[in-house]
Amino acid sequence: MRRHVRLYLTAARFDLVEHARNRLAMVLVALFIPAWTSLAHAVIPSRTVTFRLRATGRLLAPAGNQITQITGAINAVTLITGFMMFAVTFSGGRFDRRLAMSGYPRIHLVLAKSTSLALASGIIAAYATAVICTAWSPRQPVQLAAALFCGAMTYGALGVVFGSLLRREVEGMFALVMTSLVDVGLQSPLASGGTESAAVHLLPTYGTMQAATAAGFTDHPLPGDLAAQALWFAGAALLGLLAFHRRTKDALTARRPFRLPRPPGHRPPAPPAARAPSAPR
Repeated sequence: MRRHVRLYLTAARFDLVEHARNRLAMVLVALFIPAWTSLAHAVIPSRTVTFRLRATGRLLAPAGNQITQITGAINAVTLITGFMMFAVTFSGGRFDRRLAMSGYPRIHLVLAKSTSLALASGIIAAYATAVICTAWSPRQPVQLAAALFCGAMTYGALGVVFGSLLRREVEGMFALVMTSLVDVGLQSPLASGGTESAAVHLLPTYGTMQAATAAGFTDHPLPGDLAAQALWFAGAALLGLLAFHRRTKDALTARRPFRLPRPPGHRPPAPPAARAPSAPR
């Protein structure tokens, strides 16, 4: 038991150190989240925006800059967490393969990545919620933080998927940015007015958007939408687990080419004896 705990803690420490070395991600967390949410609150007009919240069916009329802060926080949190997990998965791929080839249990590597994802998502979600609370007071700040946490976990798992499957960094960054833009853009009440299309249910952060909006402007808890977001995370995490398993399994099976066993008692044929050159007649 102690050996398994030691292996898990060692792998978790490696992942956390790798996150800490990602200075760009640290700068984005420290500066991009407050800059983006503060600009949204200062630049977007404060006139009310009327839309229907699909989760409750109620008409809401919040200030435009406040609802923009929520959608901006979702966009920032998901992008940063997805980028962090993509970077640590992409850059640490060779290291993970070497560990697996040397006999390091892969379950400990997976648990370590899950731990680092949960810690990063919790810190970033709490920080974004605190930044929003400095501008105005959401009705349910705890539910708002929980919604941002679930969205961050989902995109962190997608970052692991992209980091395991894509071959170049620019491909992974483009995939994350476009996925987040389409996802949050189609759901933004400021842009769509609360679309009635049922297709939004299939978007990765649908549960996060519904729960975060309700947390900001209503007193109605939405555990069902948080559970739906958890299902999205479970699906993305399963894809990431399969991709990680395939990558490390390929490394394990590629050690030495396979050869058919020889039957017992079999001796390789002796090389033919060299003939002496015949004398000329």
